[in-house]
Amino acid sequence: MRKLSGQDAAFLYGETPNWHLHVSGLMIVDAANAPEGWTFERFREVLISRIPEVPQLRWRYVDVPFGIDRPSWVEDPDMNPDFHIRRIALPAPGGPKELGEVVGRLVSYKLDRSRPLWEAWCIEGLEGGRVAILQKMHHAIIDGASGAGLAEVLLDLEPTPRISATALRDEIIETRIPSQVELFLRGLASSAFRTPIRTAKFIRQSGFQLASAVPVLRGDQPVSLPLTAPRTVFNTDPTARREFASARVELARVKAVKDAFGVKLNDVVLAMCSTALRNYLLERDALPASTLIVSCPMSLRTEGNKDAVGNNLGSMFASLATDVADPAERLMRIHESTQSAKEMHKALAAHQIMSLTETTPPGLISLAARMYTSAGLASRTPPAATVVVSNVPGPPIPLYLAGGELKALYPMGPLLMGMSLNITALSIIDHLDFGLMACPDVVDELSSLARSIPEALEELEQAAEKMRAPAKKAAPAKKAAPAKKA
Repeated sequence: MRKLSGQDAAFLYGETPNWHLHVSGLMIVDAANAPEGWTFERFREVLISRIPEVPQLRWRYVDVPFGIDRPSWVEDPDMNPDFHIRRIALPAPGGPKELGEVVGRLVSYKLDRSRPLWEAWCIEGLEGGRVAILQKMHHAIIDGASGAGLAEVLLDLEPTPRISATALRDEIIETRIPSQVELFLRGLASSAFRTPIRTAKFIRQSGFQLASAVPVLRGDQPVSLPLTAPRTVFNTDPTARREFASARVELARVKAVKDAFGVKLNDVVLAMCSTALRNYLLERDALPASTLIVSCPMSLRTEGNKDAVGNNLGSMFASLATDVADPAERLMRIHESTQSAKEMHKALAAHQIMSLTETTPPGLISLAARMYTSAGLASRTPPAATVVVSNVPGPPIPLYLAGGELKALYPMGPLLMGMSLNITALSIIDHLDFGLMACPDVVDELSSLARSIPEALEELEQAAEKMRAPAKKAAPAKKAAPAKKA
């Protein structure tokens, strides 16, 4: 048995009927040009052959009664891959609209908790002879960085897929699962002895962090803090329904803007999202006077634990400078804010021992999440941030799935705590793919918001061109030739 970390357990127990805490990824595969043809059967065979290499695909969780302690992962001896690998077809003509509707419906369904927490949907019938693969995995077993790494395990460097020599059943190790009484007694002992110690450490850590943060807060650059974002149309608790939309831009163009302004790639990504959100709210006469605040998940993985299973995440809060009309000035303001946020994150991380989730019993997290949603506190309390925007590095080389070349990979993050919009970007070879996830009962016309992202890049390119254009100097007047003597 493998006990979950506090953060992983929080994702598991923080889920409610409307907060679906699974993450998803939509892969677009060129099936028409697969050298040996592309079939669902071959895809199924390849995926099953990779399960021995990915232990979390074989895990199911064992709960502790009353949630008094963190649950554990165990190998599922009865795992049936065909329950997780599914097939569906799009209605004609199989374009972006039809794909978005099907993906939205599939993502709206929660994962079956009695089995390993993942699904893989093969979506056929896309225009152009393409196939889409939708992967759903619970956030309790992956974060953005490990999810991108997992996708690469399932893909190949060549059209001919490698087949693992290890059989799935050879990898599953049956573990004796303690009885509910044993689990309860163990959990009670853990809570009684470890929780007070963890709480004392957390309080001590928080004091040191507060002292470290004071110099940053007193610095010249303003720091964006959680719970300071203005309320917008995005800051309503989601229902159970989900909608998906996507956008794609050339990575070289994003890098050119980055270089022109001397900022980071993530700053340009945030500026594109900022412009899209600003225009969306302006069209609805709903843009707040103060700037929107973004929450950016940050991987806390180091070289020693970069391949570890589960989550190791923090958050960075920054201004989107939506109160600034000029796109160039907006980008520079965002850059200043992210630099301040990184300084704040660095100051807090210097004394990071544990997170609050390590001190809180999972059952209490579940109770708090349900009370928050049932009492409608999302509409009565300040939003933690306006929107979540993630930027994850993806594969820089061509990859293949069951013989078909991977053409696009759109990531999708969860919706939670009064934020009904999530934007995630992932770089793949020479493109940057944006996956937008929203609740259609809160955010209307998500596709128009997605279309604004490439338009925002064009604005930044135009601003960069103006900045690069040399100022025209007046040509110096020619000196008059000296008069000739008679």
